[in-house]
Amino acid sequence: MKKKKNEINAFLGSDTEFEGKLTFVGTVRVDGCFKGEILTEGTLIVGESASIESDIHASHIIISGEIRGNIAADDRIEIHAPGKVYGNIQAPTVVMDEGVVFEGHCRMTRAGGQAAREDEDKKLAAVP
Repeated sequence: MKKKKNEINAFLGSDTEFEGKLTFVGTVRVDGCFKGEILTEGTLIVGESASIESDIHASHIIISGEIRGNIAADDRIEIHAPGKVYGNIQAPTVVMDEGVVFEGHCRMTRAGGQAAREDEDKKLAAVP
């Protein structure tokens, strides 16, 4: 039986501390502390209580907690209040809510640095 696409495969709770390299398929939610490297073709959800020191490469990243490190996404990066990102981000689609903290550079291209013509007209969206 196949798992649903949005089903969470693993969950690191708010009292969890983890250090190392995290690779996975599917969706993982982090609400605790993580230090290291995260690589996935899936979705990473960073909860409000999460504190992450890591370079991250994923397909889709949803951030409500704090990340210190560079982030690259193949599909999209969403930063929702009260999210904080201290580092550079790169994705074809970037969404930031009003009230987030972002300190770094934003590059809206496909992973690997190749900008597609259809991406040239995409804008950074600030959602109230």
